[in-house]
Amino acid sequence: MPRRVIATMHQAIIGQDRALELVMSALLAGGHILLDDVPGVGKTLMAKTLAQSIDGIFNRIQFSPDLMPSDVTGINLFAPLSGEARRLNPESEFRFIQGPVFANVLLADEINRASPRTQSSLLEAMEEGFVTVDGETHHLPRPFLVIATQNPVEFQGTFPLPEAQLDRFAVKLSLGYPAVSEEEELLRRSANGSTGVRPGHDGERVQPIITTQELSAWQKEVRAVRVDASLQAYIVSFANVTRNHPQIALGVSPRGSLTWQRMAQALAYLKGRTYVTPDDLKTTAHAVLGHRLIVAGRSGAQNKSALLEDLLDSQPIPV
Repeated sequence: MPRRVIATMHQAIIGQDRALELVMSALLAGGHILLDDVPGVGKTLMAKTLAQSIDGIFNRIQFSPDLMPSDVTGINLFAPLSGEARRLNPESEFRFIQGPVFANVLLADEINRASPRTQSSLLEAMEEGFVTVDGETHHLPRPFLVIATQNPVEFQGTFPLPEAQLDRFAVKLSLGYPAVSEEEELLRRSANGSTGVRPGHDGERVQPIITTQELSAWQKEVRAVRVDASLQAYIVSFANVTRNHPQIALGVSPRGSLTWQRMAQALAYLKGRTYVTPDDLKTTAHAVLGHRLIVAGRSGAQNKSALLEDLLDSQPIPV
């Protein structure tokens, strides 16, 4: 079961139980993840460990202002053939060189440092699962997961993600600093040279326990998890409340409603159930809905979490 993947990731990641649960739920739901956190808390380690656990292809892109869209998606390279090969394929003079987006787990590091043009190169990949280069469609590996990071305390030289791109992330998470006991354990592992502290460092890595084919099968099973009609009505009702609330400039989109339902299904599947409970919706609400709301007024960012909590408390959820 998917819990084995989380247990394997704990070989390298200390603590972060809630974050790993939501990351695994997003993976099962077929969604993408935005990690909004300060440097040095293990975002890259989490992405790399997840890819190794599912025996998937892992690529990392360091986003910067000079990064071009072709650096992400790939490029057609002029490579003329010669001799017999050219006679048999007279039009095959361009060869497509895949970009780093062709992976099972793509880490888009500091995504808000790239220009909006480069940021938008991920839109088609995240929504459709393929990229189009020079009018030709290239399908990405399945499953495909984008884990993007951004630093919430550094704004100079950055380009905030537009709402259209934020809406394509299933969840927005913050790992935060570890507890004192967890950080002490991290230091002990590092001092003792324990294996699995940093997979991929000095040749060490977490051993895969499933294949990408098995993961794809799990994702199909998630869609079969039952969601009662009363819970679906609650999701739609809550989304409509956010769209008509006087303090909210932009409410939850239909994509957000669908993602909330799928995340609840994935969490229920992760916990070994074949049906969604109200607690599954409440557990995933902040991670799924928080970044989709735009609060009116200058202090909106600070009040968003409290406002969302008030809305969740005020809207009766089916029992």
